[in-house]
Amino acid sequence: MKDKRHLKFLGIIPARYASTRFPGKPLADMRGKPMIQRVYEQVAHLLDDLIVATDDERIVSAVEAFGGAAVLTSPDHRSGTDRCFEAYGKSGRFYDVVLNIQGDEPFIKPSQIRLLQDCFKENETQIATLIKPYTGSDDFESLFDPNTPKVIVNSRQQAIYFSRSVVPYCRGLHHTEWLKNHTYYKHIGLYGYRSEVLKAITALPPTPLETAESLEQLRWIENGYVLKTAVTTEDTIGIDTPGDLEKALLRYPI
Repeated sequence: MKDKRHLKFLGIIPARYASTRFPGKPLADMRGKPMIQRVYEQVAHLLDDLIVATDDERIVSAVEAFGGAAVLTSPDHRSGTDRCFEAYGKSGRFYDVVLNIQGDEPFIKPSQIRLLQDCFKENETQIATLIKPYTGSDDFESLFDPNTPKVIVNSRQQAIYFSRSVVPYCRGLHHTEWLKNHTYYKHIGLYGYRSEVLKAITALPPTPLETAESLEQLRWIENGYVLKTAVTTEDTIGIDTPGDLEKALLRYPI
């Protein structure tokens, strides 16, 4: 891979077996390959090393069967970030940056991984993530969807707030006009952390804003960490249900 100022990147794909809406999702068949393999193969060539972090031996076996690396982690983690830190510790090696790659996004673009890596060219970047501007094809219903967090950034492209509500509020305009008068950003749930920062943030207790919005990244902001954002023009395609998988395979052939 091409280095980013000699930084070593470890990719970790958290993958839980249990899911209320889609049990066994990482092992779901995608035209002859399990979903977790599709994710793995999309990004492996961009990283120094890649590990699947899971709580289930069946996923470990599936990953090892296609030649990938996997580690068994605790079933009790609160988030993928916590699972990433355990997996990083079990790797037994030092990496400058750990990337947290969603295990249910088999259509992730390599360009998005590169964008995240490039954020760490700036020495002050401690954590990085991606954002995508809402476009003219979006409607106000999608803007108001609480399942898609919105992001506010400062002039240095650093995140200063995430919310399930629509922020900012465009005073004096009907909400159906907001998208025409302001650039809103949605959060793309892909993260990078400097390794020492990953250790520190997993030791932090929950914070008031995090608890209110149920967004762990607010804990990091409340504690003063610098979250660099990079703008992507491409959406990620998350798979939450068997129906999502069927639709995605029809729309995005592999």
